[in-house]
Amino acid sequence: MVFPMIGKTQIIWRCRGREVVCGQKTLIMGILNVTPDSFSDGGKFQALETAVARGLQMVAEGADIIDIGGESTRPGAKPVPAAEEMARTVPVIRELREKTDVLISIDTRKAEVARAAIAAGADIINDISALADPGMAAVAAETGAGLVLMHMLGTPETMQNDPRYADVVSDVRNFLEERMAFAVAGGIAPEQITLDPGIGFGKTDEHNLALLNGIQALAAAGRPVLIGASRKGFIGRMLGGGPDGRLAGSLAVAAFSILRGAQILRVHDVKESCDAARLVDTLRTNELAAQY
Repeated sequence: MVFPMIGKTQIIWRCRGREVVCGQKTLIMGILNVTPDSFSDGGKFQALETAVARGLQMVAEGADIIDIGGESTRPGAKPVPAAEEMARTVPVIRELREKTDVLISIDTRKAEVARAAIAAGADIINDISALADPGMAAVAAETGAGLVLMHMLGTPETMQNDPRYADVVSDVRNFLEERMAFAVAGGIAPEQITLDPGIGFGKTDEHNLALLNGIQALAAAGRPVLIGASRKGFIGRMLGGGPDGRLAGSLAVAAFSILRGAQILRVHDVKESCDAARLVDTLRTNELAAQY
């Protein structure tokens, strides 16, 4: 099967008054988990000083966005109380905001946490539940924060219990379009929204591969597409190795995602991902120019 190279349309993503150009170059969102139990880096960045240092390191390595999460969403993970999640994330956001003007994202399902994070300086809400919390839409609408809507089947506790779809690309696309319409009805501007198909969130390996191949169909909604496949289990099952040994596979998926039309990559390995994205962007631009 031949996979055609897909050109990118430049799209503006509005994040608290900042206009982020998506499509000019691939944007890299660096993952900063301040949790004890995330699947890849749990426990590494729990201390405030360590977390802030890691965030600044990712900025120096080229990250466009730092995504800070205080609740693990690995398969089987249990919810964390909002107060604990805020205690983990808000001090890190506040201190990073004082030290850098890079975009900061809060990875949370809870409106209460999102509001506190934005007050501390966050620009983006990365909501894996796509506004399941009844108060989340109001937070995004009132603050103008950028909003990532992600597809997940069930919850982190249940999502890998025999996930099934009639057609995974169509089902995920329809879900994301419905949640985008819900967001707009709640006062959120379309320009605030980015879409994430939720690789690994209630999907089999076959579902993940189909969604990566179907990025163009997701982009038809007219909003940027974010892909978070870094170190995911399907890469390990295909190539072998634990989370720390999946760099090559993660970079391969990142490159493929760019060529299929993704504008934002959520990654653990920022420097390597920035290098790979910059080279793929250059190759893609030259290839597209040669066609005309």
